[in-house]
Amino acid sequence: MIEKKKSSSYSYNFKGAIVFIIILISWKVVTFMGIWNSYILPPPEKVFNTFVNMIIDGSLIINIFVSFKRVIIGFLISALLGIPLGILFGLNKKAYEYFRPLLNFIRNTPPLALIPMLILWFGIGEGSKIIIIVLASFFPIFTNTLKGIRDCDPKLIEVGKIFELSDLQIILKIIIPNAILDIAIGLKLSLGYSFRAIIGAELIAASSGLGYLISDGKELSRTDVVIVGIIVIGALGIITDRVFTRLVNKVGKRKAVGSYD
Repeated sequence: MIEKKKSSSYSYNFKGAIVFIIILISWKVVTFMGIWNSYILPPPEKVFNTFVNMIIDGSLIINIFVSFKRVIIGFLISALLGIPLGILFGLNKKAYEYFRPLLNFIRNTPPLALIPMLILWFGIGEGSKIIIIVLASFFPIFTNTLKGIRDCDPKLIEVGKIFELSDLQIILKIIIPNAILDIAIGLKLSLGYSFRAIIGAELIAASSGLGYLISDGKELSRTDVVIVGIIVIGALGIITDRVFTRLVNKVGKRKAVGSYD
């Protein structure tokens, strides 16, 4: 059984790699034949050399570290806010009805649309960038936690009452454990939203980070630098997504879940 799972995983990775190989070959052919100017689309080897040079001089590592630090801080703040609030409103539906319109309004307002106001209020320092990440990553955690709490099987709660568990014990031993899978998926989605938000924020107001790297490359007409930044962002996204996917699979054994509005 384990060998079959490993074989399926290798097959999945191989099929995914084929697409990237085809894209790389097509990229090389297009630049070699001069279909697109190298200024617009530099050849793969130039991008690779730029990547290596940026690793050697440390500029890429510094910008990755800065962006990743911002993402982690914003993500942790979102988790510390989203999980307790999701539990609170999941247990108290009447209280949620008061806040639901406000939360829906904030959720449907793109965080990047708030950048001008956040810069006016908090400047171009770390505060505005962290707030943008929190606004983008809070709701996946909150809504999935809310769903997990609400979806608890009433029969399990009845069993807890039969065994004379207190309300707090029912919450801690039955309701919250039942919501763990949804919370894990919310965290997974939230991390992806965090990366998207921070790149957008750094493109507009930053002096470091991967978004700044892309913006600076554009200003200097260094398309190779821009492509390096894009590839690194995508690679980081894949790595973090795979880590959280494994976590979710261990928790829920691939059980499908949705989310509340």
